[in-house]
Amino acid sequence: MPIVIDEVVISVNVGNRASGGSNTRPSDSESKKQIIEECVEQVMEILKQQEEP
Repeated sequence: MPIVIDEVVISVNVGNRASGGSNTRPSDSESKKQIIEECVEQVMEILKQQEEP
C-alpha cells in the first residue's frame, strides 16, 4: 500500500553558541547558510521520493 504525505513540516533550531564579538558574524551567517542548504536538499529528496512510484 503506498503512503501519501499531504504535508511536510520542517523545524530548525539555530542557536548562537559563540560568546559575542563582531568576528563571529561571518561564521554564523555561513553556518546558517549551510543549514538552509541541507534543509533544501532534504526537502528536495523527499519530494523526489514522493514522485517515484
